[in-house]
Amino acid sequence: MSIRLFELAGADPAWRFSPYCWRTCLALAHKGFAWETVPWRFTEKERLAAHGSQTVPVLLDGDRAVVDSWTIQGYLDERYADRPALFDGAAARAEGLFLKFWTERTLHPMLSRMLLRDIVDILRPEDREYFRTSREQRFGKRLEEIVADRETTLLRFREALEPLRATLAVQPWLGGTEPNYADYTVFGAFLWARGSSPFRLLAEDDPVYAWRERLLDAFDGLVRRAPGYPV
Repeated sequence: MSIRLFELAGADPAWRFSPYCWRTCLALAHKGFAWETVPWRFTEKERLAAHGSQTVPVLLDGDRAVVDSWTIQGYLDERYADRPALFDGAAARAEGLFLKFWTERTLHPMLSRMLLRDIVDILRPEDREYFRTSREQRFGKRLEEIVADRETTLLRFREALEPLRATLAVQPWLGGTEPNYADYTVFGAFLWARGSSPFRLLAEDDPVYAWRERLLDAFDGLVRRAPGYPV
């Protein structure tokens, strides 16, 4: 059965930068699937309406549509239980839910304050006005003002990674001896940065840098081969 995945793309359809879409790509690779990417942009919401969504990722598994990255990973583990598990049981999935919220409510807000202005530069002209207007309304200030203090935000971001460093000091992956969807969830935040901005987040001697490098090379270099800024 064929699998298609609607993914957020820049002006270049190969330039993908959604952390949520990347989580799903890594989940599909983990399960051993091949899939077709369907590039999608911010001003194309009508293309998703038939599938019951306004945002990506949207996974089409044959004639079935599955919406939202967390829902997709649950669907993949349930529907394809004969393939490698994204979470090894209910307890691991519950712990993964904590990491999902930690990533989205701690890391993502800080990344927004470092990346948002740069995202404009990778978009099609027809998407730039929508992106700028919607984000400036959300934050109550211009994109240039949001990122003006990003060097200070970077220090806070690196401090927030300390639990990740401590974990990687005693085991190679968040999933333990092998990566699982917990790794892909946090890694997705770094792929948002890789696809959005040349602003460097990590020093090369940071243990998180080494973990990120291993994931960039995972699945035969799936991410490393994708267009993005040097990291």
